[in-house]
Amino acid sequence: MDYRFLGRSGLKVPVLSLGTGTFGGTGPLFGAWGNTDVEEARRLLDICLEAGVNLFDTADVYSSGASEEVLGAALKGRRDSALISTKTSLPMGDGPNDAGSSRFRLIRAVENALKRLGTDYIDLLQLHAFDAATPVEEVLSTLDTLVRSGKVRYVGVSNFSGWQIMKALAVADRHGWPRYVANQVYYSLIGRDYEWDLMPLGADQGLGALVWSPLGWGRLTGKIKRGMPLPEGSRLHDTASYGPPVEDEHLYRVVEALEEVAAEVGKTVPQVALNWLIRRPTVSSVIIGARNEDQLRQNLGAIGWALTVEQIARLDEASAVAAPYPHFPYRRQEGFARLNPPIAG
Repeated sequence: MDYRFLGRSGLKVPVLSLGTGTFGGTGPLFGAWGNTDVEEARRLLDICLEAGVNLFDTADVYSSGASEEVLGAALKGRRDSALISTKTSLPMGDGPNDAGSSRFRLIRAVENALKRLGTDYIDLLQLHAFDAATPVEEVLSTLDTLVRSGKVRYVGVSNFSGWQIMKALAVADRHGWPRYVANQVYYSLIGRDYEWDLMPLGADQGLGALVWSPLGWGRLTGKIKRGMPLPEGSRLHDTASYGPPVEDEHLYRVVEALEEVAAEVGKTVPQVALNWLIRRPTVSSVIIGARNEDQLRQNLGAIGWALTVEQIARLDEASAVAAPYPHFPYRRQEGFARLNPPIAG
């Protein structure tokens, strides 16, 4: 397993990490993902730790805390061998203080997460969404308190826009509070919006990307093909409306390029899609999911080999889309491009 620094921090994380959205799955979304119990979760963690995957990502909103509970139980007796990443800010109830990133909410959320996880510290706490109603100073001063108390080691965000991150970093620098070092983002061969603003921001400000849904919300499994109906057992029948949209023609073009490259390298379509991602600039770790041992082992097969420069170029071309404003002049016009050279990698 290869390890990388998490953004501009001293913490090293594996290039692949395990998402635990299937753990204790209930409800229309998480129940469709899977319902991994403690015994099965323990076995999946055994496989991960044996392979060097020691970062496990969860959130309080995943099945109303059940994911954290199952992860904590599965890690019992080996907490020191693992890094735990969890998230908070999304609604956990209907009460007026059951959502957001206020001081009241964050402190209570961390205390509850620690109980569910059966631990006394969280390695990485990420805000799951931007809270426009709470002053940034209140959010960051609370995170500073949590870090100084030892209950949280590092902080990050997820699903923030570029200006929201930059505002927070400026406030953190002004007061000497902890800076965000991680940005958990949606990024895949059929969803490359991360590259427009958030990737350059990450490179400039030292935020490492933790990639969620690297297989495009389950569309890059190799089972979806042009001219064929959605497979009967696909989770997309129940979950497509919850995830990022993608046009059919774009999906088919990317899948066909993946199939071509997969045949050349003797790998599966998901393995090629994951391998492409782990070599992208600013990516610290790609979060894989698995409902069973076979899926997990298949995903772990995405490392230990490399695509060629030519194969990467073909995947880049097949997955490219027109840049939105104000980015398209920098892609199309020489004068603009000279002012903003592309990020290396």
